[in-house]
Amino acid sequence: MLRLFFVSIRRSKFHMSSVVFVIVCILTVYVSNIEASSSVISTPFSVGSRSILRSIDRDRADKPDYAVELNATDFDAVLKETPATYAIVEFFAHWCPACRNYKPQYEKVAKLFNGADAVHPGIILMTRVDCALKINTNLCDKFSVGHYPMLLWGPPSKFVSGSWDPKQDKSEICSIDDGRTADRLLNWINKKINSSYALDDKKYEHEHFHTNASDPGQIVRAIYDVEEATSTAFDIILDHKMIKSETRASLVKFFQLLVVHHPSRRCRKGTAKILVDFDDVSANKESPIVGEKVALRNYQICGKDVPRGYWMFCRGSKKETRGFSCGLWVLLHSVSVRVDDGESHMAFTTICDFIHNFFICEECRQHFYDMCSSVSNPFKKARDFVLWLWDAHNKVNKRLMKEEASAETGDPKFPKIIWPPRQLCPSCYLNKNSKDNDNTQIHWDHDEVYRFLIRYYGEKLTTLYKDKELLTDRRPDVMLSEDLIASSHAVVVPVGAALAIAVASCAFGALACYWRQQQKSRKYKHHLHSYKKI
Repeated sequence: MLRLFFVSIRRSKFHMSSVVFVIVCILTVYVSNIEASSSVISTPFSVGSRSILRSIDRDRADKPDYAVELNATDFDAVLKETPATYAIVEFFAHWCPACRNYKPQYEKVAKLFNGADAVHPGIILMTRVDCALKINTNLCDKFSVGHYPMLLWGPPSKFVSGSWDPKQDKSEICSIDDGRTADRLLNWINKKINSSYALDDKKYEHEHFHTNASDPGQIVRAIYDVEEATSTAFDIILDHKMIKSETRASLVKFFQLLVVHHPSRRCRKGTAKILVDFDDVSANKESPIVGEKVALRNYQICGKDVPRGYWMFCRGSKKETRGFSCGLWVLLHSVSVRVDDGESHMAFTTICDFIHNFFICEECRQHFYDMCSSVSNPFKKARDFVLWLWDAHNKVNKRLMKEEASAETGDPKFPKIIWPPRQLCPSCYLNKNSKDNDNTQIHWDHDEVYRFLIRYYGEKLTTLYKDKELLTDRRPDVMLSEDLIASSHAVVVPVGAALAIAVASCAFGALACYWRQQQKSRKYKHHLHSYKKI
């Protein structure tokens, strides 16, 4: 098979770099197939079968597990990607009677912090590792597990590729020595982080909101909300069957914008996968494998863990406030600060068309479309587009201030304001005595506003990803350079370099597309031939 592959490559006169790329892809698929096969074909007493039996038992149980059960294969990945500030890892053994008795106590606390219905989401990730499974032996040894159950506390990033030694003096990971009941464990947590959580807390009650508008660090956690908003928007489009012949082109353009300028690497990757197969999946055509349907529902635009079902930076004090609308605004602003001068008007029309065709709120959609229609001259500078979107957002806030005040539907913890507030950007204001909630009376320093927006939605928004990469053993230099080039290139990549990247990408894309079509054709003929034999 490999000999035939190389012969076809030689006849097609592919460049050697393309050959290397294709070989890597084939090896990746081959390894994935091996892993998939090994997980399915297992002995009755293998790790996989025990996991399946536990999963079946959980499905049969009346109450779901809130603590996330991890093993050596996903331990680092889950703790690296979690938006939570802290993590608790319970090391246990499934055969241990004390562990079984302790599980209901641990679950009472996990219910507060884990899952889509968590009372206090995004603060503590509560996990479990079964040390009785051989796959976890080395992992449990790294964290010096000497008794069951054992609880460790620390920042999630410190567990990634990490270890713990009880004799070590300086470590951000520590043992929870007084957590034998749910009450005692929650009391330990409250003392540790100076909180006042209670087991009977209800959702949106006794919340610990960060409402200090002068704290620029809050936007860092919005990267998770941008992912949540992207995934939610995608789900809304599919749920309401909004992809039609007249809207299809605007969705493709928006996806193309996200592939290049989305601040999240996971969303850029997921959107690219959708674009590659969009012609097939949007029409729900049959794949080359006879009888197999492909659908957009099978694609996860920001990865398998998104949507998470809750918000971080955009979480309101009431269920019906903030959330998706806030996350979508942050997404649009974060995209706007990443475009170059030459693509600013294209980005403007793409966003306007997307909102007009796919935002489900009719009144909001019409207001936004009216603001888009008021722009008479094409944008020639990215600065002008960034400031237009900022001004449009403030116009929306000003209108909603009056409506929410009249109907009493606003969020009391997060009232609508003209943005940015003076505390967050004092240099943005030219007049010192203006009313901060009246945009018509504020004299803005637009240069300062533009610089602030670039910092806030460009540099700070991706800081969390960069910090996490630096805290892991995965090559941070490579990962960070990818983020800087693909996410923030409007700030850090010279125009010449960007042009060179674009030209190279186009050439490579054309080559990859040709190769993909050839493979599709061969695959289709093979399956068709097999089908006729049957």
